[in-house]
Amino acid sequence: MINGAHVVIYSRDAEADRLFFRDVLGWAHVDAGHGWLVFKAPPAEVAFHPADGEPSHELMLMCDDLDATMTELVANGVAFTRPVSEARWGRVTGFRLPGGSDIGLYEPLHPVAHGL
Repeated sequence: MINGAHVVIYSRDAEADRLFFRDVLGWAHVDAGHGWLVFKAPPAEVAFHPADGEPSHELMLMCDDLDATMTELVANGVAFTRPVSEARWGRVTGFRLPGGSDIGLYEPLHPVAHGL
């Protein structure tokens, strides 16, 4: 049966984004050949939300302490793209990858499934 998920992020500068995940976020990885890094993702969840328009997908990374995580990322040169907003389900912001993509970052206030 299904034993994992593979997330693909299309990028204007895939090499820079790979180095960001390797050097800034410090994620473990394997080299699939020719410098093509594939990263071990932290525990994950999948949630389904109603769509007002066309269906879409979003990648949001989770953390236990948004303020501390933001401070650490800023010290490593990460640029945040939106202010922290307070939602009933969590505190959320976003940051820019070197290749131009925006990645969400949030501290959940809801029970999390990845501890199951």
